[in-house]
Amino acid sequence: MSRTTETDGGATGTTGSTGHTGSSGDSRSKTLIDARDVSKKFGEFTAVDGMSLDVGAGEIVGLLGANGAGKTTLLRMILGLEAATSGAISVLGTSTARADRTALGYVPQGLGLYTSLTLDQNVEFVADAFGVTDIPPLPAALAAVRTRQVASIGLGRQRQLAFHCALLHAPRLLVLDEPTSGVDPLARARLWDTIHAQADAGVGVLVTTHYMQEAEQCTRLAIMSHGRPVARGTTAEITASHEAVVVHADDWSRAFAALGEAGLPVMLAGRTSRVAGTTIEDVDAALDAAAVPARTETVPATLEETMVLVERAARQAG
Repeated sequence: MSRTTETDGGATGTTGSTGHTGSSGDSRSKTLIDARDVSKKFGEFTAVDGMSLDVGAGEIVGLLGANGAGKTTLLRMILGLEAATSGAISVLGTSTARADRTALGYVPQGLGLYTSLTLDQNVEFVADAFGVTDIPPLPAALAAVRTRQVASIGLGRQRQLAFHCALLHAPRLLVLDEPTSGVDPLARARLWDTIHAQADAGVGVLVTTHYMQEAEQCTRLAIMSHGRPVARGTTAEITASHEAVVVHADDWSRAFAALGEAGLPVMLAGRTSRVAGTTIEDVDAALDAAAVPARTETVPATLEETMVLVERAARQAG
């Protein structure tokens, strides 16, 4: 069997980097969130264990992790909705209990809208709560349905309304918990245009997301697993020390099946197979054993593959 094996060594780096590269050059001097070694226990269960995180003005910091990783609990502590069991959190230069709520905008997973009220009534309620007298107009897509109950409009418009309400009072800090979950790709892109516009204006953004394409738009990332920090830094820094093997085969379905039957963590990308966290020799051996002609090469791992690897390492570490 003929196979060509190539190696393209990726850049080396450390997932422990905490480099600050915000869109504003002096973002470190404008720290809006500073959480240090924060833990949260509910009885015997530890939801967050020794997590540190900071967000500067003009930055978009992504908080990643599987369901149950502790992301929402950490956000609730930052917002002052839960008290930390240990550690320290500073928001907007003071404790969470004393933080200026008028300088903070929040979009929770559940959106926080009053679904039995109209869009206009929701906006008026939020404006009144924050003392906003000069209410910005609704975007065109929302203005067309402004007198309808929120429950009667689609999820995409509901998320757009939640963003609009969160920005009414021109906050300095935005906290967004899965803000684009359940909406179509075009609606997600539009909401991310809003996020980038806020960061460009100097607003600090902390966002959780399950979408890797969205995560790659963040200035920096922090990955959690079982309540613990497992990687942090830019996308390039986090992925630098991880590699994957790409398999090019005319009979791609046989190659994919052979790798899976060999117990390798194979993923399909188009018509090519990718195996992360495994040596190219092991991949070649599995293909040889199944008599599948293919060309293999080592490439840098994607962010999604790196997340799988670091979370697996965290589980094995205990």
